[in-house]
Amino acid sequence: MAEILFYVLSAVALLGALGVILARSPMGSVLSLLGSFFALAVIYLLAGFQFLAAAQILVYAGAVLVLFLFVIMLLNLGQLGTRFQLSLAPLAGPRARLAVTVAVALGLVGLIVAQGAAFGAPPPVGDAGLDPLPELALGLFGRYSLPFQAISLLLLATMVAVVVLAKRQRKEDGR
Repeated sequence: MAEILFYVLSAVALLGALGVILARSPMGSVLSLLGSFFALAVIYLLAGFQFLAAAQILVYAGAVLVLFLFVIMLLNLGQLGTRFQLSLAPLAGPRARLAVTVAVALGLVGLIVAQGAAFGAPPPVGDAGLDPLPELALGLFGRYSLPFQAISLLLLATMVAVVVLAKRQRKEDGR
């Protein structure tokens, strides 16, 4: 049953990601992204990673999507049409076909490598079935401290760029 639920949620996550790309309105893209984030959180729960599922909901579905909605409202892109529409135009060009071909090839290579790999026993789960938080903290703030800080600087630069673009657009509009 868990395996069937995993495949259904994987399909929902992929359809949500496809909806992000194909939606005509930015609001539709954000809603599709929200569905994809929730499907991923439930997949984390199925795998036994309660902390990652909670972080997925709080950080991505909460904070990041609120940031996206703020940007959409700030740039005045939030006009919803009469209904949610999808456009296949982003997938029509030769670059998109090349990207899809490369993605499928990489996926097939990954499947072939995973079939031939010998995986050991899974690591022991922490107390009471919860994630081993001390090990996660040591990894995040120890070995992966530099990438963690780089991502935070990238997000900060993105927020500053959005505010600068919004102010420039308002000056051009005469507000």
